[in-house]
Amino acid sequence: MKETLILASRSPRRSVLLKQLGIPHRIKPSSVEETRREGEPAEAYAERLAIEKALDVSRRTTHPALGADTIVVVDECILEQPRDDEEAFEMLSQLSARTHRVVTGLALALEGKLLGATVSVTEVRFRALEEGEIRRYIASGEGRDKAGSYGVQGLGGGLIERIEGEYGTVVGLPLSLTIALLREHGVLQEWPLEGTRSAELL
Repeated sequence: MKETLILASRSPRRSVLLKQLGIPHRIKPSSVEETRREGEPAEAYAERLAIEKALDVSRRTTHPALGADTIVVVDECILEQPRDDEEAFEMLSQLSARTHRVVTGLALALEGKLLGATVSVTEVRFRALEEGEIRRYIASGEGRDKAGSYGVQGLGGGLIERIEGEYGTVVGLPLSLTIALLREHGVLQEWPLEGTRSAELL
């Protein structure tokens, strides 16, 4: 690997996914305010935030910075992280027995210059949820820091009927697009990295 990658995110899940790919990195969260512009489409919003995060962090390091942002969209309404348990209940009730989109924007920047950006969209179908199981899931605390109030990689996987698209997009980092973006701009010359062993990824 040419240079140490900086993950411009405080999400532990994105760091886990990079480790899963065998990509060494350091974490440096951005200070970008996440505010949607009036009338801004979901895909454009996620991509813009990813770009702003990557640029923000890249100005504070000499290493390439990878920014990402994930949002949940149902009926063109964006569901971000819940403010409290009641809002989480409203979100999960809205998702019950329906299909929604999970949009993850991805961007790479170096020393204040954008190298590239892309967006990944995955469709997720929830099974019909009972009020009691929604409240018990909320009480687990798993969805408090997640867009749409759920996490696909944990208990939240039991809420889901099917996924159409890349699983990593729902977790917060589309794996194939991440590899492609890093290779396109020379951060990765090859993948998997030489010397990576499967036991290290578990």
